Amino acid sequence: MSADVRTLPAGFGRLWTAQTISSLGDGVTHAALPLLALTLTRDPMALAVVTAAGTLPWLLFGVLGGALVDRWDRRHTMWVTDAARALLLAIPAGAAALDMLSIPLLAVVAFLLGLGSLFFDTAATSYLPDLLGRDPVLLERANSRLRGAQTAMSGFAGPPAGSALLALGRAVPLLADAVSFALCALLVRSLPAVPRPATPARESLLRQARAGASYVFRDRLLLGLALRPAVGNIAFVAVETVLALFAHDRLGINTYGFGLLLTAEATGGLLGAGIASPLGRRLGTGTALTATAAVEGLAILGLATAPNAYVAGLALAVCGAAMGATMVLAPSLRQAIVPAHLMGRVASTSRMLAMCAAPLGAFLGGWLAATFDVRTPLFAAGGLLLAMTAVTVTMTSNRRVEAALRAATPAADPDRRESAPALT
Repeated sequence: MSADVRTLPAGFGRLWTAQTISSLGDGVTHAALPLLALTLTRDPMALAVVTAAGTLPWLLFGVLGGALVDRWDRRHTMWVTDAARALLLAIPAGAAALDMLSIPLLAVVAFLLGLGSLFFDTAATSYLPDLLGRDPVLLERANSRLRGAQTAMSGFAGPPAGSALLALGRAVPLLADAVSFALCALLVRSLPAVPRPATPARESLLRQARAGASYVFRDRLLLGLALRPAVGNIAFVAVETVLALFAHDRLGINTYGFGLLLTAEATGGLLGAGIASPLGRRLGTGTALTATAAVEGLAILGLATAPNAYVAGLALAVCGAAMGATMVLAPSLRQAIVPAHLMGRVASTSRMLAMCAAPLGAFLGGWLAATFDVRTPLFAAGGLLLAMTAVTVTMTSNRRVEAALRAATPAADPDRRESAPALT
């Protein structure tokens, strides 16, 4: 059957709707939570604690969470997690209504929401290839739509909605996000059941987590796919750390203009998600991933040398487009080649590596800007991205991608890749 006539199953529409609603709620909370914290304190360290609390679950429990998802029914994990997050948000909403909100409470809520994100995102990543029969073409198409909706909701619609709802009352954005989680849970619960993957003989959770992590590091293709977002996060967070200062001091951009600058990047991300599949078909997935990685590095160097706000906006839009395409192609490839019973652990290991890299990028960006000047982190980030591209070019080549896809075809033993030596 040709790729042109393959259609996504009806269940995907419900999954897309659920994740779109949830992304809108995430965008609302992403804007409202720090603003809520700001109504309680002006202490930068206290505000940083609330922000950092949401990322801690990935750093502390990333691989273990993936091992649990591989043991559990993925659809059940998704809807129970979102139902729990809906109930959780009722606590700070009630505290806000009773004027009992506090920084420790917001930090605990942020941590538990992050823990829910770990389980939901890992389960959703693992459920999708089962729903689509691990078809690479359908996976790219589905991830393109999911990524586009996520960018539109969490990047465009959610943050301004969160700020507007906060003006109506401190509890309002939290209740709105709770409703989004509840709706998402109901939709996910109605999704079709998929066969649970066969699991090896019962092992300890820690042993299974180690097996999932070692699977990533033994396979050069999966390692290359994991290194790019990890190294990329160092570079991009270094840029984000000083971007507002760079825009103000070097480009003369005010607060409103800075918002437009970020919008340009998000717009590029939407475009990149849309062109990812055609780009992969034309160049091959491996070459497309190398091209987008190189474009990211060149775009950041273009941002560093931008003489005005218009060129800077164009550079960020190009970088956003390359990132959007990468974030469709790479997960789709991973979902197509990883055995079903390892999918949760492989996905969470890759995500954990990326999350662990973010604090290093923040420190690097701040230190370079303080030691040299505000453009130095941008030059360093661009150079780091290009170096990473050169290192991983053979790890994610078209030849290696095609070999992995052949090995993962349904006709092959589904556990074949687990025991096979890494491709060289």
